Amino acid sequence: MIHRPWMEEYKKWNINPNLVEPAPETTLVHLIDDNLKKFKDRTAFFYEDHAFSYAQIDIYSQKLATFLQQLGVAKGSRIAVMLPNIIQYPIAIYAILRAGYILVNVNPMYTQRELLHQLKDSGAEVLILLDHTLAQFSQLTECETLKYILSTDPFDFILPQHNEQGSRTFDEPNTEAKQRHIHFKTAIDQVEHIQIQSPELAQQDTALLQYTGGTTGISKGAELTHRNILFNIAQNSTVFNSHFGDRVAEPDEYIFCALPLYHIYGFTICLLSYGLFRGFANVLIANPRDLDALIDQYQRHPPTVFPGVNTLFNALIHHPRFKTAHHSRLKSTTGGGAAVLKNIAALWYEITGCHIYEGYGLSETSPTVTFNPPLSRRFSGSIGLPLPGTDIVLLDESGQSVELNQAGEIAIRGPQVMKGYWKQPEATAEVFTADGFFLTGDIGCMNEQGYISLLDRKKDMVLVSGFNVYPNEVEGVLSKHPQVLECAVIGVADEKSGQVPKAFVVKQHHGLTQEDIKLYLREHLTNYKLPKYVEFVEQLPKSAVGKILRKNLR
Repeated sequence: MIHRPWMEEYKKWNINPNLVEPAPETTLVHLIDDNLKKFKDRTAFFYEDHAFSYAQIDIYSQKLATFLQQLGVAKGSRIAVMLPNIIQYPIAIYAILRAGYILVNVNPMYTQRELLHQLKDSGAEVLILLDHTLAQFSQLTECETLKYILSTDPFDFILPQHNEQGSRTFDEPNTEAKQRHIHFKTAIDQVEHIQIQSPELAQQDTALLQYTGGTTGISKGAELTHRNILFNIAQNSTVFNSHFGDRVAEPDEYIFCALPLYHIYGFTICLLSYGLFRGFANVLIANPRDLDALIDQYQRHPPTVFPGVNTLFNALIHHPRFKTAHHSRLKSTTGGGAAVLKNIAALWYEITGCHIYEGYGLSETSPTVTFNPPLSRRFSGSIGLPLPGTDIVLLDESGQSVELNQAGEIAIRGPQVMKGYWKQPEATAEVFTADGFFLTGDIGCMNEQGYISLLDRKKDMVLVSGFNVYPNEVEGVLSKHPQVLECAVIGVADEKSGQVPKAFVVKQHHGLTQEDIKLYLREHLTNYKLPKYVEFVEQLPKSAVGKILRKNLR
């Protein structure tokens, strides 16, 4: 029997434990078709200060879906999309799903090796990417399944000189290439009559392959079904309703989309849960590292909702222009992707007047698993409560449940949990228990109210002379040093202790020394948790969503 201490907290914070479940026959195609029409007169996206209505996106995506079907691409074929947050991304995604294909999200920063792995593993028949990146990938002919390449310029839909390209014919195929190269906008403009052959789909059919970040090895394709995504939207709605009520967005309510849409966090939260399902306009940020440009968009399109990650929040609160920006429209800030540090959350609240409500999820869970109730009006320092319809247990090394307030591996069961890893039955079997719980590899503990604290990745834990040291804890203390901008901690081999912690630090002030850091940490951590080594670096390696990659520091 599953113990659910969080049910009392639901009552306290106006959370309805009963999901409004999607009808059994509903798929993402129905959601797209219905809601693009429902919000047709509203702005769906701001991209480079150009507004695109839901009606425009509807027409563009139907034309692209028609074009792909006319090429002869069969239902269930995998189509890889390797684009940043430009307007072509949602057009492509809606077209792919409406035509009955399986979306393969690809990080546009990937190297040729990483791209080829995903193309070959998924068996993708079509690749959509930027014009200027195509020349970097000379080995695409190695992918036997790839038949078509659609390329696009970021400004194709917003600048007149680019729009004129719509009259171009197909590029002549390279005699050495196996794939036919087509311009993205040309494909859309060539379709005069929309003739989508509506695919017969079921909720259990795969909608997308969301490849894991590969932080602990070669990336695997998490097979997410229409049901997984639809139910996660419904689960996210319970949190939205507790805060905003069961309503759609007002015309001037925006969600700030600095998260990459090819990442499952941005995909489900920004594009679908707030955008398509609730009618919020997404403010697309193609390059979140350009903070001045990002803040310009924040000022011009002040958001109601801001989903982000710790590294982005940290960069903004230390930017002088963000400190003086107007934040009165901001009603909800959500943090995920990696732990949000307490001192960063405190500064964010001081500047914006808005708390960061941390949640937790994974590529394998569509992604949302836990949340902090918005009505709590506080940063809890935990990843919150399990979403309605979700069960979580914490397991020891033998697979038995641990007591409350004891550390264990987080295991999840719910309708948002993936079907499995694409064509990897053995890897799938390894991460599921006999009773259907997904083993996350994350270590956490649960208190008496059901709030879960994330301690660390199981594989990142440092074992010092038999004692468990969690890098997140050390990083949380170290980040509070006023002269530390960013930090990361890993375990390194040690003859005496087996392993010891090592800290990597980006300085806020050039005068900071290793001894300064060690003296500071001695005041706050017991001896075995102290980093034996401190190394200063100019920057830390990060994933596409901004998560610090400890594996790259090893």
